[in-house]
Amino acid sequence: MRMPVFKSRWQPNESSRQQAAQMQQLLDELQKHYNSCLFQGEEKHIQKARKQGKLLARERIEYVLDEGSPFLELLPLAGLGGKSSSPGGTTVGGIGCVCGRWVMVISNVGTEKGGAIDLPTLQKSLRLNEIARENELPVINFVESGGANLPEQAKIFNYGGAIFREITQRSKMGIPTISVVMGNATAGGAYVPGMSDYTIFVRERAKVFLAGPPLVKMATGEVVDEESLGGAEMHATQSGVADFLADNELDAIRLAREIVGQLRPPRTHFTPKHTPLPPRYAADEIVQIVPPDPKHPFDIRELIARIVDDSRFLEFKPLWGRTLVTAWAEIHGYPVGIIANNGVLFSDSANKGAHFIELCNRQEKPILFLQNITGFMVGKQYEQEGIIKHGAKLINAVSNSEVPHITLMVGASYGAGNYAMAGRAYRPRFLFSYPNSRIAVMGPDQLAGVMEIVQRQSAAKAGIPFDEQQAAMLRQHLMQEIEKTSNAWYSTAQVWDDGVIDPRLTRDYLGICLSVVNNAPIRPSNTYGVFRM
Repeated sequence: MRMPVFKSRWQPNESSRQQAAQMQQLLDELQKHYNSCLFQGEEKHIQKARKQGKLLARERIEYVLDEGSPFLELLPLAGLGGKSSSPGGTTVGGIGCVCGRWVMVISNVGTEKGGAIDLPTLQKSLRLNEIARENELPVINFVESGGANLPEQAKIFNYGGAIFREITQRSKMGIPTISVVMGNATAGGAYVPGMSDYTIFVRERAKVFLAGPPLVKMATGEVVDEESLGGAEMHATQSGVADFLADNELDAIRLAREIVGQLRPPRTHFTPKHTPLPPRYAADEIVQIVPPDPKHPFDIRELIARIVDDSRFLEFKPLWGRTLVTAWAEIHGYPVGIIANNGVLFSDSANKGAHFIELCNRQEKPILFLQNITGFMVGKQYEQEGIIKHGAKLINAVSNSEVPHITLMVGASYGAGNYAMAGRAYRPRFLFSYPNSRIAVMGPDQLAGVMEIVQRQSAAKAGIPFDEQQAAMLRQHLMQEIEKTSNAWYSTAQVWDDGVIDPRLTRDYLGICLSVVNNAPIRPSNTYGVFRM
């Protein structure tokens, strides 16, 4: 039996058109940021690479992917607004098809600071490795890096070793890493190919050593040239660090594809058996439906109807716990459970969500969380009826659910509502944000208001007059700070999400993510911690 079609009640009007215009401003800003992350170094460095017969980082990815393959670029704006490197750091990474299967492809940007690893690059790399492991994705790593960015060594050294640990732990799980060394791989960079399952070195270009000639001379007095110390031919014929010796970069990319082609096929959990029907309502309408200001409410069902197949979904408990929408649907043919905010969380909506998570685990269905939440309801009545224990049930269920989670922040994400809706700390497989999204303990108005109440009470207890002028200035300052540190640009710069996306492309992003999380078996245990009843 097919699921019912959602009958949209939304109609465009002057207000929605104004919203779309405001959202377009955010989308223009998003495009500007995306353009900045395409930077691959100064022109002089690019021209030098060209003369050496090298491809640029993004070209390497383009050549290794199957023709017509999508590329889900991840964390493209990591470090946005920072001073150490351009947005995205000195690496490009994402998921695409190689020989008909999903592969994580990572490429050092050797033409920017020699591919040296700064803090945003490290944070991004760790997240890319985590995504590869959780979804059992082989990794192709185009290596060209001088290792740690030494001025930032204090920030990155202690955590940087996790990259090598991840490579070998994936290897233990049968998830291979193919390192294609296109240039220098010095110091810590040398351990990337050293820990990999397969290595390809480009003749006369790959230089892999723990210490280059100057450091060797300083440490031991030995005078040695780069080629005999760590050249591709030496590693292929003497040290054995290179498994394959490529004549040039295109030859290396060919070898990488051939290695992927002979890997064990993925143990996919589910593959769609039919061609899905698109939604009955246009994706372009999303920018009129979702308000740019998260304080303005909207019916989340209208968004769901524009991303699920044929606009069909079966809502679970539609008449109870109405501020949380729970439903089953398909996206690009992949079955999914959806948990979506339609207002503040009450006790009944929290219990409804926990129940639905149990059912999705029984059915082995991934869960999509659509976040637009100010938190749990507060007040005497709600405390007395046990909002804490009911909210804890939902957080318990989210924490212990073992089906894949995908989170999309489409508006506000405040307080414990972020936790209950599978925020970053709850390790969803993927987490994306709309450009209008906000994340914080609470909204700027609420935070400033709470601080003012506390200050008034403190002044009253101390028996001193309350300074209204100073309080107004502090209130304005706090609101500005919260606005600055809770918007989508700040969040994505901190690697709190995997990217900010155009709402009109939501369905395609989710389709790729659902295909990726179905790349490996889903085996939920359906066990939880103690539910406080």
